[in-house]
Amino acid sequence: MAEVVHDAQQDFWRPPVVSEDVREVATPASAAMAEACTRCGSEFMIGARFCHTCGTRRPVADLTADARGAAVRHLWNGGLSWVQTVVADFSWRKIPVPSWLHYLHFHEIKRRVGLPTGSLIAFLVGLGCVTGAIGVSLFYRASNFAEFQAIQMWRLEWLLGATASFVAGILLKKPTDGDNN
Repeated sequence: MAEVVHDAQQDFWRPPVVSEDVREVATPASAAMAEACTRCGSEFMIGARFCHTCGTRRPVADLTADARGAAVRHLWNGGLSWVQTVVADFSWRKIPVPSWLHYLHFHEIKRRVGLPTGSLIAFLVGLGCVTGAIGVSLFYRASNFAEFQAIQMWRLEWLLGATASFVAGILLKKPTDGDNN
């Protein structure tokens, strides 16, 4: 009846343009319907046959996507099991390790620096933030004043993070007997 009335208000369950070749086709109850509109991306309302935003017809869901997902899961699980067998069979003792590499172990650094674990981690995060502030200077060049201000703000944020991390490292350090004077 809406085809007869001109300038009728559009409702979400009616198509925006009714033409002679468009026929209302009832979809079987067993057919799965798409959850979102392919044209505008909005979700369909429950039981709606048309999108309430753009008016396009609700398509039947692509059931082959589930089959593709199952195939990808099967390939992932097969590849994962292959990697696990390769890692289990690989002998790490066959790789020659340089003798100086033990100085880079976390516990060796902790012993040499004399900081507890929390303080050492905060110190390393602070060093990373200082490196980030220097990296901003190396990677970005300002061509106008607005870009210069943005770069300065990034540097400021990196240095603020470094300051917070260093302060956290100081607060996490346990006082020794000589520090309690």
